[in-house]
Amino acid sequence: REGFATPLNTKVREELDHLAAFLKLAVDYKKQIGFDAQFCIEPKPREPTAHQYDYDAQTVIGFLKTYGLDGDFKLNIEPNHTTLAGHEYEHDLRMASAYGMLGSIDCNAGQPYLGWDTDEFPSDPKRALLCMLVVVQQGGIAPGGNNFDCKLRRESTEVEDMFTAHIGGMDCLARGLRGACKLVQEGLMSKVVDARYASWQEKSLAKRVASGKATLAEVEEYARKAPEPALRSGKQEYLEQLVNRYL
Repeated sequence: REGFATPLNTKVREELDHLAAFLKLAVDYKKQIGFDAQFCIEPKPREPTAHQYDYDAQTVIGFLKTYGLDGDFKLNIEPNHTTLAGHEYEHDLRMASAYGMLGSIDCNAGQPYLGWDTDEFPSDPKRALLCMLVVVQQGGIAPGGNNFDCKLRRESTEVEDMFTAHIGGMDCLARGLRGACKLVQEGLMSKVVDARYASWQEKSLAKRVASGKATLAEVEEYARKAPEPALRSGKQEYLEQLVNRYL
């Protein structure tokens, strides 16, 4: 399985080795039959085991890179699982995208105070905007997409409820996409972010550190001679209110 019920009867490294071996068999068979679809792994904490090996996006990315599978797999992110892992709704989308590993999205929602996923249809415009912002910033998500891994509430018993849920969910995502596109096009957020990291492009030592060519001795010498750096605001409050402008 993708986790264990108790460590008392578990060889953790052996299980992870076996899981990787199975995935490699799947990759080999995919190539053998000429199957060209994208393989994805969906991170999920909490259930069904006591400890999940695929707890969140960074855990899965680390596993794939450890076993040389990161060229064959991407991640299918379910934001309801992300909140179960204790992260913000769009967190795993952002982390997977940062490493070129975002393959698809099971766009649903849940209750943050519960310990399991409830697979509700998306209905929060701000969450939709922040999710679609990640997709827009990475230039799309093909061949993946937004899938409704959702179901009606137990008390929603009319056929109309099914139509309302699907249409409302699509409208919510479309609203988020429009807001995300406008936010990117106007460039106010990117201007702040680019300014925050500008010195990494402007200073020669910073470029050497980023490229892996600097030594710790060089950094020490610079720190001893350089004046106290000027403090710059991270503009968090401004950016949080800026996002609300595009809802």
